[in-house]
Amino acid sequence: MTAVTTPAHRNTFRIVAALALRETCARFGRSWGGYAWALAEPVGGIALLSLAFSFIAPKPPLGSSFTLFYASGIIPFLMYNSLTSALMAAVQANRGLLTYPVVRPLDVILARALLETLTHIAVAAAVLTPVVLAEPRRPDIAPEWIALSLALAAALGTGAGTLNAGLAAMFPTWRQVWSVLSRPVFVISGILFTARQIPEALAGALWFNPILHVVETMRAGFFGPDPDGFVSAPYVLTVAAVLFLAGIILIRGQSGKMLQM
Repeated sequence: MTAVTTPAHRNTFRIVAALALRETCARFGRSWGGYAWALAEPVGGIALLSLAFSFIAPKPPLGSSFTLFYASGIIPFLMYNSLTSALMAAVQANRGLLTYPVVRPLDVILARALLETLTHIAVAAAVLTPVVLAEPRRPDIAPEWIALSLALAAALGTGAGTLNAGLAAMFPTWRQVWSVLSRPVFVISGILFTARQIPEALAGALWFNPILHVVETMRAGFFGPDPDGFVSAPYVLTVAAVLFLAGIILIRGQSGKMLQM
């Protein structure tokens, strides 16, 4: 029996695609500033970390290149982090569109998630390709691990961002609270270290940080899988799904309030 796509589903796809195109034009259509910043943020972070730690340590925790080590950590983290912040503000930024009956809060969230995901995939390619080509000894690339890491980062960022959007509708101060709560995440997400380096006393607790799994998955694409690493795609997808469903429930309960945000 063949599955039939209903008109309602086709309308939803068209609405999300149209909203994503509108977001693209609003963000990138008038100047190169948006593209430049999307590239400058990871490049600046990678350069700063590589330079700083090259003076502190004789070699990176994996491989021989500080640049590749930190690039493989920063890229998936920024993808996740950008999604959580961008989706939290998606409803407020598109509040005028929600007055149209065909546009739902979830549509604008999914449209922005699509744009952010595609943007960061392009950024990953633009940043990682020259880094790899500049290596004296080219690493054995495993594209499937890199693709999996980006997919996990997108799923986790979409889940957390959707929940953030719902919480921001309920508590307007949630944006400031999230800004404070998310700052330490950079330190505990494996960008500066590997799972193998974690002291045994902390390993059990840090295993539950899904972003660490995303970063370790990306590094497996450049340095090979680590038997002692934290790489569990089912765990990350489960967390992402739970956050996304919780966000949808909150958003549906706050739909009227979102028009007044």
